[in-house]
Amino acid sequence: ENMAHSKNRATDGKITYPPGVKEISDKISKEEMVRRLKMVVKTFMDMDQDSEEEKELYLNLALHLASDFFLKHPDKDVRLLVACCLADIFRIYAPEAPYTSPDKLKDIFMFITRQLKGLEDTKSAQFNRYFYLLENIAWVKSYNICFELEDSNEIFTQLYRTLFQVINNGHNQKVHMHMVDLMSSIVCEGDSVSQELLDTVLVNLVPAHKNLNKQAYDLAKALLKRTAQAIEPYITNFFNQVLMLGKTSVSDLSEHVFDLILELYNIDSHLLLSVLPQLEFKLKSNDNDERLQVVKLLAKMFGAKDSELASQNKPLWQCYLGRFNDIHVPVRLECVKFASHCLMNHPDLAKDLTEYLKVRSHDPEEAIRHDVIVSIVTASKKDLSLVNDHLLNFVRERTLDKRWRVRKEAMMGLAQIYKKYALQAEAGKEAAKQISWIKDKLLHIYYQNSIDDRLLVERIFAQYLVPHNLETTERMKCLYYLYATLDGNAVKALNEMWKCQNMLRHHVKDLLDLIKQPKRETSLHLCVEGNLPDPGKTQDFVKKLAQVLEEDEKIRKQLETLVSPSCSCKQAEVCVVSIALPCRKIVPKQPSNPFLEMVKFLLERIAPVHIDTESISALIKQVNKSIEGTADDEDEGVPTEQAIRAGLELLKVLSFTHPVSFHSAETFESLLGCLKMDDEKVAEAALQIFKNTGNKLEESFPHIKSVLLTVLQHKAKKGPPRQAKYAIHCIHAMFSNRDTHFAQIFEPLHKSLDTDNMEQLITPLTTLGHLAMLAPEQFAAPLKSLVANFIVKDLLMNDRIPGKKTTKLWVPDDEVSPETLAKIQGLKLMVRWLLGVKNNQSKSGNSTLRMLTAILSSDGDLTEQGKMGKPDMSRLRLAAGCAILRLAQEPCYHEIITLEQYQLCALVINDECYQVRQAFAQKLHKGLCRLRLPLEYLAVFTLCAKDPVKERRAHARQCLVKNINLRREYLKQHAAVSEKLISLLPEYVVPYAIHLLVHDPDYVKVQDIEQLKDIKEALWFVLEILMAKNENNSHAFIRKMVENIKQTKDGQCPDDPKINEKLYTVCDVAMNIVISKSTTYSLESPKDPVLPARYFTQPDKVLNCCRTSTANVLGAVDKPLSATGKMQTNLSRMETISNASSNSNPSSPGRSKGRLVSQTHIHVSSLIYKFGSV
Repeated sequence: ENMAHSKNRATDGKITYPPGVKEISDKISKEEMVRRLKMVVKTFMDMDQDSEEEKELYLNLALHLASDFFLKHPDKDVRLLVACCLADIFRIYAPEAPYTSPDKLKDIFMFITRQLKGLEDTKSAQFNRYFYLLENIAWVKSYNICFELEDSNEIFTQLYRTLFQVINNGHNQKVHMHMVDLMSSIVCEGDSVSQELLDTVLVNLVPAHKNLNKQAYDLAKALLKRTAQAIEPYITNFFNQVLMLGKTSVSDLSEHVFDLILELYNIDSHLLLSVLPQLEFKLKSNDNDERLQVVKLLAKMFGAKDSELASQNKPLWQCYLGRFNDIHVPVRLECVKFASHCLMNHPDLAKDLTEYLKVRSHDPEEAIRHDVIVSIVTASKKDLSLVNDHLLNFVRERTLDKRWRVRKEAMMGLAQIYKKYALQAEAGKEAAKQISWIKDKLLHIYYQNSIDDRLLVERIFAQYLVPHNLETTERMKCLYYLYATLDGNAVKALNEMWKCQNMLRHHVKDLLDLIKQPKRETSLHLCVEGNLPDPGKTQDFVKKLAQVLEEDEKIRKQLETLVSPSCSCKQAEVCVVSIALPCRKIVPKQPSNPFLEMVKFLLERIAPVHIDTESISALIKQVNKSIEGTADDEDEGVPTEQAIRAGLELLKVLSFTHPVSFHSAETFESLLGCLKMDDEKVAEAALQIFKNTGNKLEESFPHIKSVLLTVLQHKAKKGPPRQAKYAIHCIHAMFSNRDTHFAQIFEPLHKSLDTDNMEQLITPLTTLGHLAMLAPEQFAAPLKSLVANFIVKDLLMNDRIPGKKTTKLWVPDDEVSPETLAKIQGLKLMVRWLLGVKNNQSKSGNSTLRMLTAILSSDGDLTEQGKMGKPDMSRLRLAAGCAILRLAQEPCYHEIITLEQYQLCALVINDECYQVRQAFAQKLHKGLCRLRLPLEYLAVFTLCAKDPVKERRAHARQCLVKNINLRREYLKQHAAVSEKLISLLPEYVVPYAIHLLVHDPDYVKVQDIEQLKDIKEALWFVLEILMAKNENNSHAFIRKMVENIKQTKDGQCPDDPKINEKLYTVCDVAMNIVISKSTTYSLESPKDPVLPARYFTQPDKVLNCCRTSTANVLGAVDKPLSATGKMQTNLSRMETISNASSNSNPSSPGRSKGRLVSQTHIHVSSLIYKFGSV
C-alpha cells in the first residue's frame, strides 16, 4: 500500500531536496553542483531500508538523479557523486528499485560500471569514494536486478571486463574481496553463464595475459575457486564444443584450450571433472600436432609437484604412457623429457616409467635416446634414490651407442653421478656401493676403437674419477683406492691409457727434436695425428702446429717443458695456459677456432696432471701407511693386503710411463722395504719398479745401491723363481760392473745343480736361464755343457717319479709335480740361451727344435715309458709349443724351423686339453701383436674354427680381427715398408692357411664331404674378416692368389699326388667362398701376388687351373656358412670342458696319434743332442 502511495506521489513530479540543498540543475556552476551533490550523497548514505518517510520524500529526487542529464554529465566528479547516490538508492529501496524501465536500468548499471574505472588510480583524492561505490554494490548485490533484463549478459560482461582491467597491485585485500563477491554472486545466483562472460574470466589465465597482469590472474583464480561448482558445467561445455566437436568459432580462446586446461587444473581440479576423459580421447587423435599438444599439457599436469592426477585418473595415466611409443618423433621426445620431472616429483611412478624408458633407450631416433639419458641422469643427480638400477643400466648400455652424441651424454652422466655419490659420498656408503660399477664401466670404454671415446675417458678420469684439482695427497689417496677396487679389465684399460699418453708425449718430444733439424721427414706427423679426433682435420693441424712451433720460440720452450719427464703437475698447468693463450690468436677471424680446439686436445692428453715426483712420493707414503696399518683401508672397503698389492702394481705401471718421477731417496728406501716383505706379489712388483727406474741409482744414491745389491743377489740364488728372474734383470739394468755380479751368482748355482731335489732346482734354472739370455758370451762354455749334459740327458730324458694316475688333463699350478716344473724351466733355459746367442752357427737351434717337436709328437711324454701323468704331459706340450713360438720370433731360428715343425707347433692350438689351447692361443696372439711372429703364424688361428668351445672360437676371431687391423694400420703409417709387404699384408695369410689345412691330420679323405665342410668353415673363419672391407680391391687379389696356387705344387711334398690333390681341392673351396661372398672378385688384381717359396713350387703356367673336378664336392659343401661361434659336430682332437678339473671323456675321439704330418716318428732313445764337440 505504501509503495503504491509513493508511486502516486512521484507522478506529481515535485522534487524534494534534503535540507540546505537547493535545486540541482544545469543553471548552476560545476563547483556548486558538486557541493550540493555531496550533501545529497551524505543524506542517502545516512538512510537505511527502514526510513520509510524519507524514502517517500526523496523518491522523485532518486528518479531525477537517474536522468540522462546526470548519467551523461561531462564532469567525472559529478558522475562519481551521482553513482554513489544511485548505489545507495538501490540499497535503500531494495528489493524494489524505484526504476522500472528495463532501458533505464541498463543505462544506470552501465553508468555505474563506467564509474568503477576510477578505482584504477589508487593515489587520486577521490579513491575512497570509488571504493565506497564498489563496496556498496558488492554488499547489496545490486547487479542481481539485471538477471531479469534482456541485456543482462552485456551488462555483466562489461562489469567483469572493467573489474579485470582496473585491478592492480596498488589495491589492498578488501578491494580484491569486494570484486570477488560482486562477480561470484552473478555466477552463483544467475541462471546461466554465457560463453562471452566465461571468456572474460578465462582470458586472464592465458599465459600472455597472465604475465601482463598478475592481479587480474589472481582475481580470476579466486573467482573460479569460489564458484567452482556453479561454473563447472559451462567450462565443460566450452571444452566439449572445442575439443570434441571441433567448433573453434565458439570463442576466441579456442586456440588456448590446452593452456587453459592446465591453469584450471592447477586452480581446482574439480573444474575439469568432465574434461579429463575428453583428453584421453584426444591422446588417440590422428592429428600429430594435436597429440603433441595434449602430451605437452598432460606432462605438466602429471609431472607437477603435488599432482595426484596419475593415482586419481589411472586410465588417463595408462593412456598417456602409451604415447611413449607414439609414431610421431616429437611426441616420443616430449614424453621422454617429461620423465625426469616425473621421476623427481613422483618417485612412486618410477616403476611405470621404467619399462617405457627401456624401449625408448633403444629408439631409432638419436635425439630420443639422448634425452632418455638426460632425463635419468638429471633425476639421479637430484637424488640417487629416485632412479632404480634398471634406469641406470639404460644409461650404462648407451655408453656403447652407435652415435657419439649419445655415448658422450651417457659417459658424462655416469661420471657426474660417480663423482657426486662415490667420491663425495653425498648419499652415504650404500649409495656409493650401488654405483661402484660406474668406474669400471667408464674405463672399459677405453677398449673402443674410436679416438673420441678414448679422449673422453681420459678427460673423465682426470676430472671425475681422480679429480686433478685435488691436493696431491688427496689425489693419490683417491687414485690408490680407485686402483685397488677396479676390476681386471678396467685396470688394463687404465694402464693402456697411461701408456698411450706416454707414447704421445714421446711423439711430441720427437716432433720438437725434428723441428730443430734442418731436414725433416713427416712420418712423425702421422703418429701425432692418430692420437687426435677428427682425422680429416688433424693432418692440417699437425702441419700448422709444426709451423707455429718453428716460428714461435716461446710456445716451443713451454711445450718442451711440458713433455720433459721432470715436469711437475703445477708446472704443467702453467705451461698449458701459456701455450693455449697465444694459440687463441693464431686463427682469430673465425667464430670457432678449430686450431685452438686441437691444441687443447693435444695438451689435455700430454700434460701430466696426476703424476710427478711429489705424487709418486705421496703414493709410496700411502702404501707405507697400509703396510704399517695406519691407513683407512677398511673404511674404503679394501682389505689391506689387496690395497698394498694394488698399490705396488700401480707403482709398477707408473714406473714404465713416469720413471723419472721415482728418483728420490725416500721412494727408493720405501721400495727396499717392500722387497723384504713376505707377500711375493709385492716383492715382485718392487723388483720391476727398480728395474724400470733405477738406471741412475748407482751414481745418485750409492747408500741404497749397496743394500739393494745384497738383496738382489740373495733373491737371484734363493728367492721364488719370478723374483729371481726380476733380480737378474735389475742387476743388468742398474749396475755398471754387472759381469762381476753375474759371475758371483752363476758360479755357485751352476756347481750346485742336482736332480735329486727337484723343488730346489726351479729357482737356479730360472736364474741361469736369464743369465744365459743376458750374458751368453760371458758363460758360453759352461752353458753349452749345462744344456747338453744336465738339461737334456739328466733332466729331460729321465722320468724319476711316476706321475699320479688320473684322467684329468690339467691340474692347478700348485698341484703340478716339481719334476715337471723343473723340466719346463729346463726347456725355457735352452730357449733363453738360444735367444741370447742369436745365431745358429753351432746348429744348437736345429737340435733344440728337434727336441721340442719330439715332445709334441710324443704327446708330452718324451721318454715314452708311460710314467708321466696326463696333466704333466699337457704342461710339457704347452711348454714345447710356446718354446717354438719364442724361437720363431728370432729371424735366425725362424729360418730353420721346418714346415713339419711349424705344423706340429700349430696343432697345439687344437690340443685335447682346453687350458693348453687357451694359453697357447694367448702366447701366439701376443707374439703376433708385437709384429715379432711371421705371418704364417697368423694362419694358425684358422684351426680354431673347429674348436668345440664357443669362447675359444670367439677369442680366436678377436685375435684375427685385432692382428689384421694392426697390420693394416701399420702399413698405412709406414708406407715405406712395401718391401716387407709379404710379411705384413694380412691378405698374405691366405696361402699359409690353405697350406696348413692341406696338411691338417684331420683332413684324410680328399673328397669327404664332412671334412670339406670343416675346411670351408676354417677358411671362412679367416676370409670373413679379411673380406669385410674390400680395401684396395683385396677380393680380386685373394682370388688371384688362389688361382696362382693352383698353378703350383705343394712345396713340402711336391711329388705326392694325394697332397697336391688336397691342395687344389682346398683352393677350390677357397675360390668358391670368394666368388659367393664378393661382387668385385672378378676385377683386375691390384698387384700380382707373390707366393711363399718354401710352401709352393714355382708356378707352372701351362698347367690348367682346374686340376680337380670338384663340382659335386662343392655342390655338397656349398651350404650357408655358419656364423663364427657355431657348435661344431666334429670334436676332432679337442675336449669341450674348460674347467681345471676337467675329465676327458674316454669315449671322445681324443687326439689321434696320427697327428704327425708326413714325418717319420722320432724315436727318442735315438735322439742324440749334438752340441759341437761336447
